[in-house]
This record gives sequence, C-alpha cells and structure tokens, in this order.
Amino acid sequence: MHSLRVGCVKYLNARPLIRGWQGEVDFDHPSALCKRLASSQLDVALVSSFEFLRNPIYRVVDDVSISSDGPVYSVVVAHRGDISEIEQIELDPASETAVNLLRCLLAEIELNPRLVQCSTSILPVGPAGILPALGKSAARTARLVIGDQAIRFRETYLGRFEFWDLGGQWKKHVDLPFVYALWLIRPEVADAKEIANRLRELRDENLANLEELIGAEKEFDHQFLSRYYREHLRFSFGEQEKDGLQTFATLCARYHLRPKGDLTFTFV
Repeated sequence: MHSLRVGCVKYLNARPLIRGWQGEVDFDHPSALCKRLASSQLDVALVSSFEFLRNPIYRVVDDVSISSDGPVYSVVVAHRGDISEIEQIELDPASETAVNLLRCLLAEIELNPRLVQCSTSILPVGPAGILPALGKSAARTARLVIGDQAIRFRETYLGRFEFWDLGGQWKKHVDLPFVYALWLIRPEVADAKEIANRLRELRDENLANLEELIGAEKEFDHQFLSRYYREHLRFSFGEQEKDGLQTFATLCARYHLRPKGDLTFTFV
C-alpha cells in the first residue's frame, strides 16, 4: 500500500474517501489527475467519472463514489437572469465530468449557448469579480464553477448571482443520482482487491466518524459541512448510481462526447 502512487481530487467532497490513508497522496484537480492516471504516472486515483467513460480500461472500486441524488451545491453555473437567455458560458478546465454533464443537460433542454474554455480554474477577485465587470456586460455571460471554489464563490456573492445546480438539473431530467468521481485502478496494478477493500474500509471509517472529520476543518463552516456531506453528497456506488452513470454514458455517446457502445465495468 505504501508504495502505491495514489492520486485524489483536492476538494472537500473527497475527504471522507481519503482521510487516514497510510501513504503519500498526490492531490490535484480532476483533469490533471485523469491525465496522470491515463499515462501510468499514478496507480490508483479518485478521478472524474468521465475518465472511465472515455477509457474504460480501469478496474472500478465497487460501492464507492462521489455522487449526488439532487442538488450537489458545488457544481453550478453562476449566472444572472434566466438560464435560457445566457449567450455564453465560461468553462472551468479542472473537470471534464462537469463540463460534459453541462453539455448533455443543455442539449437535452435544447439550449445552445456558446461554451468557452477558460485557460485557468482560478476565479478573478476584486472589483471585476468572476464575470466581466459584474455589471450589465455580464448579464448574458455565465461561468461553470466546481469544487471548493464554487462553495467559496457562493458564500462571497450570495444574492448577486443565481446558481444552476447541475446535480439538481440532472435529477430533474433523469431522476437518477449523478456520479462525479470514482476510484479507478490501472489494469496492471497487483492486489487490486486488497486496495479496493482498504478504500471501502476507509470510507466507512470516515463516515462513521464524520463529526470528527468536520471538526478538523479550519476554513469552512462546520454546520455547512454537515449539510454538505449528509444532504448534498453520496459516497456509495449502488445500483441507482450505476444506472445514473450508464445513462450519462448513453447521453455522452448521443452527443458525440465519447465513442458509442455499451459501458462494461470491471469491479473490484
């Protein structure tokens, strides 16, 4: 276990799945971890579910995911006015899952704003804010925001923006949970079952001691974290979550975001 090259997304939502791991962990944005896992620079990683949809060579740790069954709070489009009037959405390059989920949802409700890839995930602060000028020029421009940055942004600009929650929209249109991240193990890694068992044990230990995990947090409000972990997030990967991921795979294929064909899991 100690020699494993382990990667994990660097957001609050991953802490119940990684806290207490005995060994080094590389924390990074989801898209960066996907590239490193695909190029064999990592053995095991908690990464965007879309990485598996695009390249299903990995073994999937069964029963563990980061999912939501309704509003997720931390994957949102920040906008003003009606979402149907938005002309341009700036995309966070950190998460391919969120970007492709957004593409699918927009296609399903027949909206076609211009999608612009930002060069950085870092949101501007100060008078300019997240969108151009935070004024009239921003009225038809929106921004996809994910992870801890989305939480901070919502706290900072409460009342100044509306938030189109992608988890809530998925539930509204599909009526299944949405799976954002999975533990993936490269096919050549030995002892995959042992690794998977330890990751499931770690999740169970952290959820059983969630108040202790929350109490160790120094930046975010503890009452918010209690709601976030208990009401907005799921950490299981059961039949409903698998159906949700299969549906996402089907929509991604329909809109040419992944190759067509059935999705086959190799669980450990």
